[in-house]
Amino acid sequence: MKHHDGYAKVAQWMAQDADNETLVFRKFDELAVHNLLYLQSELLELEERLCEMNKVVSNGVDMDLKGAAREWEVLQAHVAGDTTRAEVAEAAKKRMTLVHEIRTKLREYHEALLLQSQIANICRPDRRVLDAMRTCLFRPTPFKYLGGKASRFLESEKDLVALKSSPDSDYLSRFLRRYWVQSRELAPDMHGGQIARFEESAIAKTANIVTVLVAAIFLIGSILAFHYARGDALKLSMIAAFTIGFSASIGLITNARRAEVFAATAAYAAVLVVFVSSDLAGNSTQSPQP
Repeated sequence: MKHHDGYAKVAQWMAQDADNETLVFRKFDELAVHNLLYLQSELLELEERLCEMNKVVSNGVDMDLKGAAREWEVLQAHVAGDTTRAEVAEAAKKRMTLVHEIRTKLREYHEALLLQSQIANICRPDRRVLDAMRTCLFRPTPFKYLGGKASRFLESEKDLVALKSSPDSDYLSRFLRRYWVQSRELAPDMHGGQIARFEESAIAKTANIVTVLVAAIFLIGSILAFHYARGDALKLSMIAAFTIGFSASIGLITNARRAEVFAATAAYAAVLVVFVSSDLAGNSTQSPQP
């Protein structure tokens, strides 16, 4: 590995992560809002100028000006000099200039709004990633890879974004990331610190296997339990217990939304009720043995 210093060293370390979780940067929300407010104020001024211009034309009796305000072709003709009246040509040029100003500023404003909307939806970095970056790159030492204001960019946690966050944020995936077998390497600051790395794909595969096993346990286990259970009260209690456990497992090991959790739980409970009901109906039709 090549030896670098300064920005090159930090860039090298941040780019080493195969899952790109260390691509963490400031989003400058306050500056972005300032920019949007300024653009909005500029548009408000342009809007007022256009309204005032339209008001003058509406209250006036000049048919040439009214024609320029009603038809784009007439406005273009007046701007091109197709009129003998200098004041009409001047008014048409002012209107055309204002139209172009509004068009340019409105495009800039809308683009800024859309970009800020997309940035606002980017997730914040995981605490685990921030701790690793602070420990390895920005902890207080006699020598820092980044100096000046850049060395403090991780301090504004609420203003940070991760260009690629962890795909799964459920409790199971977070638990696996915390206790997964990790390979440790010497931190780049060479002061005895270490950083642990692991493959996110291994976490995803393990979480998928656990999810499949839990689903199978709740389906097959409930069938076996009801087969050997005796007594209606016990079976009804088991329905409640299995339903609660199934609902909790969905919330813990998946990223399902509340509506999805409710729908899956209702379907699972319906299956159990149908199974138990058919079993109870079968038992009630059996003839008593002498």
